[in-house]
Amino acid sequence: QVQLVESGGGLVQAGGSLRLSCAASGRSFSNYGMGWFRQAPGKEREFVAGIKFSDGLSDYAAFVEGRFTISRDNTKNTVHLRMNSLKPEDTAVYYCAAGDTYLHRITVVTIASQYDYWGQGTQVTVSS
Repeated sequence: QVQLVESGGGLVQAGGSLRLSCAASGRSFSNYGMGWFRQAPGKEREFVAGIKFSDGLSDYAAFVEGRFTISRDNTKNTVHLRMNSLKPEDTAVYYCAAGDTYLHRITVVTIASQYDYWGQGTQVTVSS
């Protein structure tokens, strides 16, 4: 059974940094695509960043603007999201997701419905 556990959320002032982690377990993730999504109150869940475990190919949402970096540790089946220069509008629950479809094997998938497994989410709050 696949399990994704996020950690690293919290309260930070605008301009600060946080590092989110997602520990994946339950099977081999060598062919999986991993994604970070976020959902703010009253808004739809949106793609933040994604990475392929196999080759490290990554992609980011436009609003990231170079502030976030996604990385993976294949030996620990862990994905990290380093977030710098945080803004109040980055406040949301951040979710880790994993997928193993054909699309995930050839590209970074940005659509939430294409992911099969989700973590419980971690709250990120950025104060102004």
